[in-house]
Amino acid sequence: MDILDQIIERKKREVQSLKVSYQERENSHAFLKALQQEGLSVIGEIKRKSPSKGDINLKLDPLALAQTYEKGGVAAFSVLTDYEGFGGTLHDLQIVKKGTRCPVLRKDFIVDPVQISESIAAGADALLLIVRALGQRTKEFLRLAEKQGIDALVEIHDEEELKIAAEAGAKIIGINHRDLRTFHVDLSRSKELIHSLPQDCIKVAESGVKTIEDARLLYEAGFDAVLIGEALVTAQDPQTFIEEIHAIR
Repeated sequence: MDILDQIIERKKREVQSLKVSYQERENSHAFLKALQQEGLSVIGEIKRKSPSKGDINLKLDPLALAQTYEKGGVAAFSVLTDYEGFGGTLHDLQIVKKGTRCPVLRKDFIVDPVQISESIAAGADALLLIVRALGQRTKEFLRLAEKQGIDALVEIHDEEELKIAAEAGAKIIGINHRDLRTFHVDLSRSKELIHSLPQDCIKVAESGVKTIEDARLLYEAGFDAVLIGEALVTAQDPQTFIEEIHAIR
């Protein structure tokens, strides 16, 4: 059983205890619209640790970091809410949402429809759907998210997963440079897959973006946005890092 399979099994056990009433709201598509701005959009991630890197910054203040990102001009936030693997909670998402203006993505391992309602109740504008975790159920979860009023970033890693995301009608597709089976990062993955993505979808590059040059190459390849975690969390000046990415043309 690989790392992602272990996480999925853990998530299935966790959601068994969830008691969240059905949530539905009108979707303003704030997350989708935020990624449609001119230039390369930045999704700034809030995370304390990861299975691949271990502890990154266990003492970080999610709201203070998010406000710094916002000063730099991020389009949106990605907040990890998985505690065991990433040290995050839904409370992190809630305080970021209440204390900032940008839309917020809930980044977690969604394996049950109740987590969609849970995300909406917490105030998330979008959630992550991982094709590797959902397989052919991706379309079902995407439709549920749309019906309940929340955007979805649909994550892929290879051609087979790309086909599933496209057939599901995903409006925002993220190519994860990190193989979730091994957590190995390969930045060439995006160049192999981007030209097969639907032309009308928002294209997001995820994981492994460490430098301005990495971001520049992804922008030139055709990406609309980059999701940056570790490089921002550990940066001495994350605000300037984000501003320099915005200057890419």
